[in-house]
Amino acid sequence: MKFESVTIKDIAKALNLSISTVSRALRGSYEISSETKKAVLEYAEKINYRPNPIALSLKERRTRAIGVVVSEIANNFFSQAINGIESIAYNRGYHVIITQSHESQERERVNVEHLAARGVDGLLVSLSSESADVSYLKELYEKGMPIVFFDRVSSEIETHTVVANNYWGSYHATEHLIYQEFKRIAHITSSPHLSITKERLDGYKDALAKHNIPLREELIKYCPHGGMKVPEVEEAINALMKAKQKPDAIFCAGDRLTMTCFGLLKRMKGKKEVGFTGFTNTAVGDLFAPALTVISQPAFEMGQTATEFLIQMIESRRPVTEFQNKVLETELIIRESSKKSVL
Repeated sequence: MKFESVTIKDIAKALNLSISTVSRALRGSYEISSETKKAVLEYAEKINYRPNPIALSLKERRTRAIGVVVSEIANNFFSQAINGIESIAYNRGYHVIITQSHESQERERVNVEHLAARGVDGLLVSLSSESADVSYLKELYEKGMPIVFFDRVSSEIETHTVVANNYWGSYHATEHLIYQEFKRIAHITSSPHLSITKERLDGYKDALAKHNIPLREELIKYCPHGGMKVPEVEEAINALMKAKQKPDAIFCAGDRLTMTCFGLLKRMKGKKEVGFTGFTNTAVGDLFAPALTVISQPAFEMGQTATEFLIQMIESRRPVTEFQNKVLETELIIRESSKKSVL
């Protein structure tokens, strides 16, 4: 028996529409009404229609592939963002190729060059903690490669960006610890040049200032690889806990940092003296002992929004000259770890 795949013609016949209308509806064209798009997409999903990538690439001179560059897929935030990316790309007929930098600028550059060589139609990029120089991305962008940044962004390339509200997330986390009567709040963060590091550090500083708590630079520790290298986090924690005036609370500014730091603190003496909160999108924060107080980011929605922006750039018939910086709100989830004498 010969396998017969579902085609656009089948959808057009079933809905009594022209083939061109169905094709434009599946591409999300502005020329098609929202009602028609909804009907076409719902029917396409019902009959499990999937575009033929080979036919599309030959017709449109595209590969229908999107390259994704992140630091680590196992990171709770990035795994959820990738789910968001794929949820949009898949329904729009795009294949997603995922690469990991492991916080290495060199690996990120190699990944970007490999994706470009494979002919991806565009790139979704969250910079590595080492990526102070983005010249290789600028060069590609200037040659016409659509690029959208999410989470960790660059101000050197004028394009769409999608970020969480890092400043207010950090501000609320720090202020929450202050309301719990902590006064010496340490801040463990990533590379100083990263956009998320700067924004979260500003939120931390401003929350202290509002409550007239002096900023102590010795309570701010940078881990250049964002928690992926455990010795860096150990060094930061040891420096804090061996000081004459130890912190009474610690606020971590990243997903991997939060998980690594929390695990190390659990194994240290004197741990009951330290309150704790951090940025992480783990779905099991309430299963830790004590349950984790966290700032959660809308990772899935960030991935979706970034992908929508990128596909718009890819499919635009004219050069895109107006860009958006989309900022999505974070959420403070209060649990036991931020209360006094709980760790």
